[in-house]
Amino acid sequence: MTQIFQGEKVVPVTLVQAGPCTITQVKTKEKDGYEALQLGFESITKKKHITKTRVKKPFVYIKEFPGVGGEVNQVIDSSIFAEGDMVQVSGISKGKGFQGAVKRHGFHGRNSTHGTKHEERTIGSVGTSFPERVVKGRRMAGRMGADRITVKNLKITKIDSENNMLAIRGAIPGRRGTLLEIRG
Repeated sequence: MTQIFQGEKVVPVTLVQAGPCTITQVKTKEKDGYEALQLGFESITKKKHITKTRVKKPFVYIKEFPGVGGEVNQVIDSSIFAEGDMVQVSGISKGKGFQGAVKRHGFHGRNSTHGTKHEERTIGSVGTSFPERVVKGRRMAGRMGADRITVKNLKITKIDSENNMLAIRGAIPGRRGTLLEIRG
């Protein structure tokens, strides 16, 4: 993230490299049963990393999107966006590892007096006596983060078409270098 100035205001923005993506396959209703475009991003540079299955599509990332139009080997870059467009950005959020219920679910913990010793941040009881098991969906400690998150209504403030960079106002899910999906 960085910041840019618009008049006298400071605007927080996230810089994103938007392409170039190449259409590797067009799926049609007659041939495949549905309509979609398959996009490839970041071509594999070293010849030894291209496997037999990737000879025709030598890209690191290949993803399919529902849609119509386009032809094979057509390049999609940041020029499809315009300044002021509202977009939604999806990505994998930062992983936080194994966390307790207080941090993971916002439990307030137990009181620190009246016989509570070394268990201020425990969840307490996990169920009733009848089912004699932990009911499905009970919020407990576990792995936190690394989920697919979508942030909607983000505004594109600037476009650098030479470097395929977008300056999107606000925060975006994930760490640096995360693959993002930007939809207009």
